[in-house]
Amino acid sequence: MPADGSGTGPRYPTAGTVQELADHLDHVRALIDAAARRSGRRPGEVALLPVSKPVTEDRIRLAVQAGCHRLGENKVQEAARKHDALADLAVEWSIIGHLQTNKTKDVVAFATEFHALDRLKVAEALDRRLQAAGRSLDVYVQVNTSGEDSKYGLPPGEALGFLRQLPRFTSLRIQGLMTLAVFSDDTERVRPCFVRLREVRDRAREIDPDLIGPGGLSMGMSGDFEVAVEEGATVVRVGQAIFGARPLPDSYYWPTDSAGGPPSPSRSGSSCVNRSDRP
Repeated sequence: MPADGSGTGPRYPTAGTVQELADHLDHVRALIDAAARRSGRRPGEVALLPVSKPVTEDRIRLAVQAGCHRLGENKVQEAARKHDALADLAVEWSIIGHLQTNKTKDVVAFATEFHALDRLKVAEALDRRLQAAGRSLDVYVQVNTSGEDSKYGLPPGEALGFLRQLPRFTSLRIQGLMTLAVFSDDTERVRPCFVRLREVRDRAREIDPDLIGPGGLSMGMSGDFEVAVEEGATVVRVGQAIFGARPLPDSYYWPTDSAGGPPSPSRSGSSCVNRSDRP
């Protein structure tokens, strides 16, 4: 079971059996439920999206046996490979990382969700391919609430204008907003990122509820999902706390844009912004 921060074991021990994976899932869900109750919410309001980005196909098969039937991946090519290799399993795939327009065809071929929409070019490319395929796609709009250059997403002040342009892409079903908090163990630096996303969502609801769909908030990962739930998360994206510590740094999974070269987001990055500008 994942350590509780008391120093009694590795923070994210590797789960290599069905039982260990089931235990980790139960532990994470218990923490989600407790955080929901602390904030006066029902535990059932928060969905858990297990993230399998560094996990081998053999371990994913064990995870499905343990109860994972919906998985998140950052990199489209890796997700497509796993989808094809595990086609015999009842698994739905969510793309949670930055998407280039030339990869939209792959997303349309197998994904049920996309959590990182922040460009109209991508929305247009997805919609065109979805229309041709005769299907739709659930999407979350990514907002950069930390103000860090190392992260993708729209500035909070531009989110509403972006949402107003999405209804013409009729194959995209807007589910809400997504963010990545500042990488820090300091709750007082992390929490404002989640508060800011909720404020953007609430402001959009005030102006035009139709723009935000159900108004979901996809926020929170292994190191901060409890805080995210306390601040209104409806989906938490958790990988290491379920599968174990990743072999590669965060920068491998959360790159900057191609013009910026190889990324290196810092765990001590800038504090989250809570600017006075409102959408």
